[in-house]
Amino acid sequence: MTTTIDSFTIVRMTVDWEPDRYERFKAQRAEPFWDLLELVHRGGIDRAVDLGCGTGELTVAAADQLGVGRMTGVDSSPAMLERAARHGRVAVDFVDGDIARWTSDCDHDLVLANAALQWVPDHRGVLERWVAALAPQGQLAVQVPANHDHASHLASVDVAHREPFASSFGGAPPADPVAANVLTPESYATTLYELGLAEPHVRLQVYGHVFDSPADVVEWTRGTSLTRFFKQLPHELHEPFVDAYREELLSRIGTDGPYFYAFKRILIWARKA
Repeated sequence: MTTTIDSFTIVRMTVDWEPDRYERFKAQRAEPFWDLLELVHRGGIDRAVDLGCGTGELTVAAADQLGVGRMTGVDSSPAMLERAARHGRVAVDFVDGDIARWTSDCDHDLVLANAALQWVPDHRGVLERWVAALAPQGQLAVQVPANHDHASHLASVDVAHREPFASSFGGAPPADPVAANVLTPESYATTLYELGLAEPHVRLQVYGHVFDSPADVVEWTRGTSLTRFFKQLPHELHEPFVDAYREELLSRIGTDGPYFYAFKRILIWARKA
Protein backbone atom coordinates (compact mmCIF):
# COMPACT_ATOMS: atom_id res chain seq x y z
CA MET A 1 0.00 0.00 0.00
CA THR A 2 1.21 3.50 -0.84
CA THR A 3 -0.13 6.42 1.13
CA THR A 4 0.75 10.03 0.44
CA ILE A 5 0.81 12.28 3.51
CA ASP A 6 2.45 15.70 3.46
CA SER A 7 2.29 18.88 5.50
CA PHE A 8 -0.48 21.40 4.91
CA THR A 9 0.48 24.72 3.41
CA ILE A 10 -2.92 26.39 3.70
CA VAL A 11 -4.61 28.38 6.42
CA ARG A 12 -6.01 25.49 8.38
CA MET A 13 -2.57 24.16 9.06
CA THR A 14 -0.47 27.32 9.28
CA VAL A 15 -2.66 28.75 12.02
CA ASP A 16 -3.05 26.15 14.70
CA TRP A 17 -6.50 25.66 16.09
CA GLU A 18 -7.82 26.14 19.62
CA PRO A 19 -9.65 22.90 20.42
CA ASP A 20 -11.40 24.29 23.48
CA ARG A 21 -12.82 27.23 21.53
CA TYR A 22 -13.78 25.01 18.60
CA GLU A 23 -15.54 22.52 20.89
CA ARG A 24 -17.63 25.16 22.65
CA PHE A 25 -20.26 24.45 19.99
CA LYS A 26 -19.38 20.81 19.46
CA ALA A 27 -22.98 19.58 19.72
CA GLN A 28 -24.11 21.97 16.97
CA ARG A 29 -21.05 21.30 14.83
CA ALA A 30 -21.66 17.56 15.13
CA GLU A 31 -25.24 17.62 13.79
CA PRO A 32 -24.26 17.33 10.11
CA PHE A 33 -21.72 14.65 11.02
CA TRP A 34 -24.45 12.39 12.37
CA ASP A 35 -26.55 13.05 9.27
CA LEU A 36 -23.54 12.17 7.12
CA LEU A 37 -23.07 8.86 8.94
CA GLU A 38 -26.70 8.02 8.26
CA LEU A 39 -25.84 8.00 4.55
CA VAL A 40 -23.11 5.39 5.01
CA HIS A 41 -24.11 1.78 4.40
CA ARG A 42 -23.23 -0.46 7.32
CA GLY A 43 -21.30 -3.70 7.08
CA GLY A 44 -17.98 -4.67 5.54
CA ILE A 45 -16.07 -1.50 6.46
CA ASP A 46 -12.74 -3.05 7.33
CA ARG A 47 -10.54 -0.03 6.63
CA ALA A 48 -11.58 3.62 6.81
CA VAL A 49 -10.00 7.06 6.98
CA ASP A 50 -11.32 10.29 8.50
CA LEU A 51 -9.70 13.20 6.66
CA GLY A 52 -9.51 16.38 8.71
CA CYS A 53 -10.30 14.48 11.90
CA GLY A 54 -9.87 17.42 14.29
CA THR A 55 -10.02 16.41 17.95
CA GLY A 56 -10.73 12.78 17.02
CA GLU A 57 -13.83 12.40 19.15
CA LEU A 58 -16.10 12.02 16.12
CA THR A 59 -13.56 9.76 14.42
CA VAL A 60 -13.92 7.28 17.26
CA ALA A 61 -17.70 7.67 17.23
CA ALA A 62 -17.77 6.87 13.52
CA ALA A 63 -15.58 3.81 13.99
CA ASP A 64 -17.88 2.53 16.73
CA GLN A 65 -21.16 3.31 15.03
CA LEU A 66 -20.12 1.93 11.65
CA GLY A 67 -18.28 -1.12 12.98
CA VAL A 68 -15.00 -0.15 11.31
CA GLY A 69 -12.17 -2.67 11.58
CA ARG A 70 -9.39 -0.09 11.34
CA MET A 71 -9.87 3.70 11.33
CA THR A 72 -7.18 6.31 10.74
CA GLY A 73 -7.73 9.98 11.45
CA VAL A 74 -5.68 12.47 9.42
CA ASP A 75 -5.10 16.10 10.40
CA SER A 76 -2.12 18.43 10.60
CA SER A 77 -3.03 20.76 13.41
CA PRO A 78 -0.66 19.84 16.25
CA ALA A 79 -3.18 21.01 18.84
CA MET A 80 -5.97 18.94 17.32
CA LEU A 81 -3.77 15.86 17.00
CA GLU A 82 -2.63 16.24 20.60
CA ARG A 83 -6.28 16.19 21.66
CA ALA A 84 -7.05 13.33 19.27
CA ALA A 85 -4.30 11.18 20.78
CA ARG A 86 -6.43 10.90 23.91
CA HIS A 87 -8.99 8.98 21.86
CA GLY A 88 -6.52 6.53 20.30
CA ARG A 89 -7.18 2.85 20.72
CA VAL A 90 -6.19 -0.42 19.07
CA ALA A 91 -8.57 0.04 16.12
CA VAL A 92 -8.18 3.85 15.80
CA ASP A 93 -5.02 5.84 15.21
CA PHE A 94 -4.23 9.43 14.25
CA VAL A 95 -1.54 10.75 11.92
CA ASP A 96 -0.25 14.10 10.71
CA GLY A 97 -1.11 14.60 7.06
CA ASP A 98 -2.27 16.76 4.17
CA ILE A 99 -5.82 15.87 3.13
CA ALA A 100 -5.36 17.79 -0.13
CA ARG A 101 -2.71 15.31 -1.30
CA TRP A 102 -3.76 12.20 0.55
CA THR A 103 -4.47 9.09 -1.49
CA SER A 104 -4.04 5.34 -1.24
CA ASP A 105 -4.10 2.24 -3.45
CA CYS A 106 -7.73 1.12 -3.67
CA ASP A 107 -7.80 -0.33 -0.17
CA HIS A 108 -10.25 1.79 1.83
CA ASP A 109 -13.87 0.81 2.33
CA LEU A 110 -14.74 4.33 3.50
CA VAL A 111 -13.24 7.76 2.94
CA LEU A 112 -14.88 10.20 5.35
CA ALA A 113 -14.34 13.97 5.48
CA ASN A 114 -16.51 16.11 7.70
CA ALA A 115 -16.13 19.92 7.45
CA ALA A 116 -12.58 19.72 6.11
CA LEU A 117 -12.62 19.72 2.30
CA GLN A 118 -13.55 23.43 2.18
CA TRP A 119 -10.06 24.37 3.37
CA VAL A 120 -8.38 23.11 0.20
CA PRO A 121 -8.75 24.15 -3.46
CA ASP A 122 -9.34 22.02 -6.57
CA HIS A 123 -12.12 19.85 -5.21
CA ARG A 124 -12.40 17.78 -8.36
CA GLY A 125 -8.71 16.89 -8.20
CA VAL A 126 -8.85 16.15 -4.47
CA LEU A 127 -11.97 14.01 -4.85
CA GLU A 128 -10.33 12.12 -7.70
CA ARG A 129 -7.43 11.19 -5.39
CA TRP A 130 -9.82 10.19 -2.62
CA VAL A 131 -11.87 8.05 -4.99
CA ALA A 132 -8.66 6.34 -6.11
CA ALA A 133 -8.20 5.21 -2.50
CA LEU A 134 -11.52 3.37 -2.44
CA ALA A 135 -11.74 -0.38 -2.71
CA PRO A 136 -14.45 -1.79 -5.02
CA GLN A 137 -17.83 -0.91 -3.45
CA GLY A 138 -16.03 1.54 -1.15
CA GLN A 139 -17.94 4.59 0.03
CA LEU A 140 -17.17 8.31 -0.06
CA ALA A 141 -18.89 10.50 2.54
CA VAL A 142 -18.15 14.25 2.67
CA GLN A 143 -19.72 17.29 4.32
CA VAL A 144 -18.78 20.89 3.57
CA PRO A 145 -20.18 24.19 4.82
CA ALA A 146 -21.82 26.44 2.24
CA ASN A 147 -22.52 29.53 4.32
CA HIS A 148 -20.18 32.02 2.65
CA ASP A 149 -23.04 34.39 1.78
CA HIS A 150 -24.20 34.74 5.40
CA ALA A 151 -23.57 37.97 7.30
CA SER A 152 -21.21 36.08 9.62
CA HIS A 153 -18.83 35.63 6.69
CA LEU A 154 -19.45 38.89 4.83
CA ALA A 155 -18.86 41.05 7.91
CA SER A 156 -15.35 39.66 8.38
CA VAL A 157 -14.42 40.46 4.78
CA ASP A 158 -15.71 44.00 5.23
CA VAL A 159 -13.62 44.54 8.38
CA ALA A 160 -10.51 43.02 6.79
CA HIS A 161 -10.50 45.79 4.17
CA ARG A 162 -10.32 48.49 6.86
CA GLU A 163 -7.28 49.91 8.60
CA PRO A 164 -5.38 49.12 10.71
CA PHE A 165 -6.02 45.58 9.44
CA ALA A 166 -5.80 45.95 5.65
CA SER A 167 -2.09 46.85 5.71
CA SER A 168 -1.27 43.56 7.40
CA PHE A 169 -2.84 41.72 4.46
CA GLY A 170 -0.77 43.53 1.85
CA GLY A 171 -3.89 44.96 0.27
CA ALA A 172 -5.53 41.57 -0.24
CA PRO A 173 -7.19 39.94 2.78
CA PRO A 174 -7.19 36.13 2.73
CA ALA A 175 -10.08 34.78 0.69
CA ASP A 176 -12.97 32.99 2.33
CA PRO A 177 -12.13 29.32 1.62
CA VAL A 178 -15.80 28.39 1.49
CA ALA A 179 -16.52 31.05 -1.14
CA ALA A 180 -13.32 30.24 -3.05
CA ASN A 181 -13.35 26.44 -2.92
CA VAL A 182 -16.79 24.96 -2.29
CA LEU A 183 -18.76 23.95 -5.38
CA THR A 184 -22.50 23.91 -5.91
CA PRO A 185 -24.42 20.75 -5.01
CA GLU A 186 -25.08 20.04 -8.69
CA SER A 187 -21.36 20.39 -9.48
CA TYR A 188 -20.50 17.84 -6.81
CA ALA A 189 -23.14 15.45 -8.15
CA THR A 190 -21.76 15.82 -11.67
CA THR A 191 -18.19 15.32 -10.43
CA LEU A 192 -19.13 12.10 -8.64
CA TYR A 193 -20.74 10.79 -11.81
CA GLU A 194 -17.75 11.74 -13.95
CA LEU A 195 -15.42 10.00 -11.49
CA GLY A 196 -17.38 6.79 -12.01
CA LEU A 197 -19.15 6.64 -8.66
CA ALA A 198 -22.55 5.01 -8.34
CA GLU A 199 -25.70 6.14 -6.53
CA PRO A 200 -24.53 9.71 -5.89
CA HIS A 201 -26.47 11.48 -3.14
CA VAL A 202 -25.84 15.22 -2.78
CA ARG A 203 -28.05 17.60 -0.84
CA LEU A 204 -28.04 21.11 0.54
CA GLN A 205 -29.30 21.23 4.12
CA VAL A 206 -29.90 24.19 6.41
CA TYR A 207 -29.07 23.65 10.08
CA GLY A 208 -30.69 26.04 12.53
CA HIS A 209 -28.67 26.81 15.64
CA VAL A 210 -30.45 28.83 18.34
CA PHE A 211 -28.09 31.03 20.36
CA ASP A 212 -28.92 33.05 23.45
CA SER A 213 -27.45 36.13 21.79
CA PRO A 214 -26.37 37.11 18.25
CA ALA A 215 -22.93 37.80 19.79
CA ASP A 216 -22.49 34.04 20.17
CA VAL A 217 -21.96 33.92 16.40
CA VAL A 218 -18.67 35.75 17.00
CA GLU A 219 -17.43 32.90 19.17
CA TRP A 220 -18.57 30.39 16.55
CA THR A 221 -16.67 32.06 13.71
CA ARG A 222 -13.68 32.82 15.92
CA GLY A 223 -13.21 29.07 16.23
CA THR A 224 -13.28 28.54 12.47
CA SER A 225 -13.42 31.11 9.66
CA LEU A 226 -11.68 33.98 11.49
CA THR A 227 -8.52 31.92 11.91
CA ARG A 228 -7.44 32.81 8.38
CA PHE A 229 -7.15 36.48 9.37
CA PHE A 230 -5.20 35.71 12.53
CA LYS A 231 -2.57 34.01 10.37
CA GLN A 232 -1.49 37.32 8.86
CA LEU A 233 -2.43 39.82 11.57
CA PRO A 234 0.12 40.64 14.29
CA HIS A 235 -1.01 39.28 17.62
CA GLU A 236 -1.76 42.72 19.02
CA LEU A 237 -4.42 43.21 16.32
CA HIS A 238 -6.28 39.94 16.96
CA GLU A 239 -8.60 41.30 19.62
CA PRO A 240 -9.18 44.66 17.88
CA PHE A 241 -10.12 42.72 14.75
CA VAL A 242 -12.60 40.59 16.71
CA ASP A 243 -14.05 43.71 18.32
CA ALA A 244 -14.51 45.43 14.95
CA TYR A 245 -15.99 42.25 13.49
CA ARG A 246 -18.44 41.97 16.38
CA GLU A 247 -19.59 45.55 15.89
CA GLU A 248 -20.03 45.08 12.13
CA LEU A 249 -21.78 41.73 12.48
CA LEU A 250 -24.26 42.95 15.08
CA SER A 251 -25.05 45.98 12.92
CA ARG A 252 -26.17 43.48 10.28
CA ILE A 253 -27.99 40.83 12.30
CA GLY A 254 -29.16 42.86 15.29
CA THR A 255 -28.55 42.48 19.01
CA ASP A 256 -31.76 40.89 20.27
CA GLY A 257 -31.76 37.28 21.43
CA PRO A 258 -32.40 34.52 21.01
CA TYR A 259 -30.76 34.36 17.58
CA PHE A 260 -31.51 31.73 14.92
CA TYR A 261 -28.25 31.02 13.06
CA ALA A 262 -29.19 29.42 9.75
CA PHE A 263 -26.19 27.48 8.47
CA LYS A 264 -26.12 25.84 5.04
CA ARG A 265 -24.13 22.66 4.44
CA ILE A 266 -23.70 20.21 1.59
CA LEU A 267 -23.79 16.46 2.32
CA ILE A 268 -22.20 14.15 -0.25
CA TRP A 269 -22.25 10.36 -0.53
CA ALA A 270 -21.49 7.87 -3.30
CA ARG A 271 -20.20 4.35 -3.79
CA LYS A 272 -17.42 3.09 -6.04
CA ALA A 273 -18.77 0.67 -8.62
